Amino acid sequence: MTYGAFNNKGEEYYTDMTRIFEAIHDKQRNYNWLITDAVCYPSNPETARMLDMPYCWLSGDDLTELVKKEDFQWIWAALSGFDKAIPLSEVLKYELPTAVDYSGHWHLPLSIQHPLAEIEIFPWDSSGTMIFSRDKSIVDDFLSFFPFSKRMEDDLTNE
Repeated sequence: MTYGAFNNKGEEYYTDMTRIFEAIHDKQRNYNWLITDAVCYPSNPETARMLDMPYCWLSGDDLTELVKKEDFQWIWAALSGFDKAIPLSEVLKYELPTAVDYSGHWHLPLSIQHPLAEIEIFPWDSSGTMIFSRDKSIVDDFLSFFPFSKRMEDDLTNE
């Protein structure tokens, strides 16, 4: 089962990855990350080039350090987290996730875009952040940390 949450109220910045990592108790470190479809503005030209590629593959520790070091604004992106035992070669056998064009975020049952991913985080037009996970505790932690966020399942059921 996939669980999801969306935060677009009560925060000064909605794509503050440092706070998102704090919300999920640094569980991002437990995964390797595929970053795709990124629109963001890091000040380091090397980071900007890396994130402007069709995909970027980082360990959870490297992603955490990048966010701590640069602390830049994410406008759009698809950040997909994978069990560390899954190699990039397996991940790349599937279509790369997109930040916008995926209907599984807006329909029940919720789904994670990449079939091998365990968690996905989506900065949403700089005005919100969506998180999806097969681990309910990650979404529950996100909801607790951001009190104005909504559980996607509840929000879609009430439409």
